[in-house]
Amino acid sequence: MSDTMLARKRMFITGNEAIARAAIAAKADALFGYPITPQTEVMQYWVKFASEHHKLFLQTEDELSAGYYTLGAAMTGKRAFTSTAGPGNVLMQEPMAMAEMMRIPIVFIIQQRGGPSTATVIYGQQETTLTAFGGNGEGFRVVYSTASHQELFDYTIKSFNVAWKYRFPTYVLGDGYQGKMRESLMVYDPEQEQMEFVPAYPLVGKAATEGFKHYRNTYNTEEELYELLQEHIKEYESMAPEIVEWDAQWCETADTIVISHGIVSRSCMSACTMFQEEGKNVGYFRPITVRPFPVEQIRKAVAKAKQLILFESAQGQLYKMVTEALYGLTIPITTVFRPGLGITTEEVYRETAKILPKKG
Repeated sequence: MSDTMLARKRMFITGNEAIARAAIAAKADALFGYPITPQTEVMQYWVKFASEHHKLFLQTEDELSAGYYTLGAAMTGKRAFTSTAGPGNVLMQEPMAMAEMMRIPIVFIIQQRGGPSTATVIYGQQETTLTAFGGNGEGFRVVYSTASHQELFDYTIKSFNVAWKYRFPTYVLGDGYQGKMRESLMVYDPEQEQMEFVPAYPLVGKAATEGFKHYRNTYNTEEELYELLQEHIKEYESMAPEIVEWDAQWCETADTIVISHGIVSRSCMSACTMFQEEGKNVGYFRPITVRPFPVEQIRKAVAKAKQLILFESAQGQLYKMVTEALYGLTIPITTVFRPGLGITTEEVYRETAKILPKKG
């Protein structure tokens, strides 16, 4: 790696470039992918960096192939990842489900776009359910919903360690706005920051550290599958408290709490800050992991609230997760759904102000 590639410095770059740089920083070995907006530049930047640092890139014939190539590379002990969006995310669900079944530690970068189908190539939060619970299984995944370029960089690095430590596929859930726009972030070398790397190792072949194991994707009887899934469920539930992340501000005494995830949370945080400066009792809650979801943390955050308001650029995908987490509580929730549209600070402020108690 060149001396200047990851020297600690502030850069003004796109989110897709930040992801590619983070993958280099995380010592990723290979990217397999297929072009689809708004994530194509992840591959373009990776190609540029890969040629300088002796990394592998292969543009496959489609997203299915990209997913399976990534699985194969990880099984040989490579820190492999892929990136996709929209219809590509749909196509890739089959290899994603295989990664869950076989516990193959790969990283998926998802830059959401508006749906359903081809729809727009710009932005949306309409791949949240698909990314968190897709495939024909139970959704044994780790999904980080990012809100900034700095988080794209940080969580891409973190995802490789989490994937290899816990052996569940791990996702960075961004969006087209984050991928395409430029903003300032700090680039760094994790080794220089004293971050430890979870080592990759071969899962098959003579060099496999676990000895011989038959990695299966197909089971002959229902009982056989059930027994295996009990192991996966136990391990997933055991690791969830170590994985789950969230951000809560001003919730302890707030009458009204604003809930959101991903880039929409930036508008919500700005609006909540404005309310705080005005002396209004408005709190802020954001799940950073949408899978596993911070159930205990959100229940604690809203315990004293009188009402909630939820914002998302989808028609209730986050809302379903929140209502499941808050099952049994009777706090009213106002929703602002804008599927495929961005949500501004002004809109959050305006919609929240409508439901605040009126003085006098």
